[in-house]
Amino acid sequence: MDVQDRVNEVLAADLAVTAQIMTQEEAKNIGAMALFGEKYGDQVRVVSVGDWARELCGGTHASRSSQVGVISLLGESSIGSGVRRVEALVSTDAYSFLAREHVLLQQVSRLVKARPEELPDRISALLERMKDAEKDLGKVRAERLKADTASLTSNAVDVGGVMVLPVRVPDGSSAAEIRQVAMDARGSFQGAAAIVVAMGINDDKVSAVAAATQAAMDRGISAASVLQAVLEPMAGRGGGKADVAQGGSGQIEGIDQALASVVDVVTRDV
Repeated sequence: MDVQDRVNEVLAADLAVTAQIMTQEEAKNIGAMALFGEKYGDQVRVVSVGDWARELCGGTHASRSSQVGVISLLGESSIGSGVRRVEALVSTDAYSFLAREHVLLQQVSRLVKARPEELPDRISALLERMKDAEKDLGKVRAERLKADTASLTSNAVDVGGVMVLPVRVPDGSSAAEIRQVAMDARGSFQGAAAIVVAMGINDDKVSAVAAATQAAMDRGISAASVLQAVLEPMAGRGGGKADVAQGGSGQIEGIDQALASVVDVVTRDV
């Protein structure tokens, strides 16, 4: 039985709630609890809920536990060492909350075509199927990106003997997929001086990867420097080394302009 069920049993038992003034010593002798480390004077007020609870408290209380109606726990949190705060709704607020929860439960049941008691298993199965579908989609997308990469080199621009290739990766591609596109495209240049800057949007953020060949680095081209210069106008940040760098930005509207600037950035470095 959980805490909420136990408390509601106590409330429904219609226990008498009494308050007595006594000395601290008398309160200790009858087992009254002092909560939250409060300091008390010689005389204390002890509130008892039947024989179920007995605490030092100066608050106002119902005369019987059933007057509270029902309780619905919302959550709990730590407010200090060994002390937890419990948040709950009572009476009509609790009934309204539980009614809304019931409506939501019925709506979810209809959506997934399962009885309420079957929901945990049904939702777990659906989530597992989603994970499998995402994996399959990722494989298909990776294969498509790899196939597209083979034809990208024809779009490269010759800047003083360095081939420059900006690549807009399809939206939704992961950072790992964008990196793979950059690495595969770099490999397609087969020893030529070249730098690839691949960018794409995922989760409302721009991910970017720059990759330079050894021949390009011998010409003074640094993937880290190029990427930093490309991302700077869109308040992005990047880091890495001369051969590979990666970064990103939250300003997705600037992605096309950033890619368009790659050739100019490399032109200044050649």
